Amino acid sequence: MLNVVLFEPEIPGNTGNIMRTCVATNTKLHLIKPLGFSLDDKYIKRSGVNYIENCDYTVYENIEEFFSKNKGTYYFLTRYGHKPHTSFDYSNKDEDIYFFFGKESTGIPPKILKPYIEHCMRIPMTDKVRALNLSNTVAIMLYEALRQQEYRDLLREEPHKSKNFIEES
Repeated sequence: MLNVVLFEPEIPGNTGNIMRTCVATNTKLHLIKPLGFSLDDKYIKRSGVNYIENCDYTVYENIEEFFSKNKGTYYFLTRYGHKPHTSFDYSNKDEDIYFFFGKESTGIPPKILKPYIEHCMRIPMTDKVRALNLSNTVAIMLYEALRQQEYRDLLREEPHKSKNFIEES
């Protein structure tokens, strides 16, 4: 199972977008407090549209509570990573995989990263940008893992249209 872990997220719009992506990919979301917003925030609802009610998520008081309740393989997206996100094998569909993302302003603290340095990664980019938007990074990471898993049980065609929609138009 794929999991997204947001460490102390600060921007409600990012979290709302991530919730929508998690619903689209059958991914569990883990939110580690403190949150920079209320989960009732109108910005979360606006960016998540009406998909948030279908999001499978859990909120934790702190990182220690998260680690005590969740076992699997942990990967950390961080500007301090030295390996590209594509250098890891996520193809095992039976493995519990957790992708960690830090708060928008400061990322994940080095003391959390240090024990997992071999699983710290960075999405390659120019030297003109420190980091990509959090919700974009989550989407890139999830879809790389899903690509390696051959998109599991995700739909490959739009379910609400005829298969010949373009030809029929």
